[in-house]
Amino acid sequence: MSEPLIELKGVSKSFGSNVILDGVDLNIYPGEALAIIGPSGTGKSTILRIIAGLLAPDAGEIYIQGQQRQGLIEDAEDPIFIGMVFQQAALFDSLTVEENVGFMLLERSKMSRRKIRQLVEQRLEMVGLPGVSDRYPAELSGGMRKRVSFARAIMSNPDNPRDTPEVLLYDEPTAGLDPIASTVIEDLVRHLQQIDGGCGTYVMVTHQDSTIRRTADRVIFLYQGKVQWEGQIGDIDSTDNALVRQFFSASLTGPIQMVT
Repeated sequence: MSEPLIELKGVSKSFGSNVILDGVDLNIYPGEALAIIGPSGTGKSTILRIIAGLLAPDAGEIYIQGQQRQGLIEDAEDPIFIGMVFQQAALFDSLTVEENVGFMLLERSKMSRRKIRQLVEQRLEMVGLPGVSDRYPAELSGGMRKRVSFARAIMSNPDNPRDTPEVLLYDEPTAGLDPIASTVIEDLVRHLQQIDGGCGTYVMVTHQDSTIRRTADRVIFLYQGKVQWEGQIGDIDSTDNALVRQFFSASLTGPIQMVT
């Protein structure tokens, strides 16, 4: 197996007296589609924010392409660029689609506005949204806003290859969408993994059955702050792990205890 792009070693995180992550080890390899799953409130989004460098762990080590990260992403640049797609799209309401998708280039490059617009249009075509550059987020459906956030996440800077994402982090990209809109997003995730200008490695946080099965190759099950199970997508229906079986059967009986 190739060397991991990202390694978490003994990562822990608490908020007050609430332990969210408890000594988590996790490797992310080039070209893989990894899903982190588990019940709500078990630290899945927290892991993504730690991987992205937006949140610091209380303990443990994080290695990006073999280099240990010190502090947050704002403290020192990682050797590779990690893009993130947030659950609610996180678009700037006061900016147009063009300005949202091209935000990094507008802020970090000296590229002409005309060139940025060309690159934005290319990315919007990749996500199936040509001709919406001049619209505002409020003029788009929920699924369209999600796709705009995908276009922003895969935006690269041709003047600086380090600004091209090598890993994408998806935080519940199909949350709140109807089944058909979810299928569109799931297909798009796979499409962006395979095309030039997309991103071949991604981590998906989700609890939606169809999204897990259609976008993941390897699955990590997180519960009570620890990795409780790991396997390939085809292992889900054959495992005897009681946590996994309860999760996918939606049974109220089993080791997963929900707060009511």
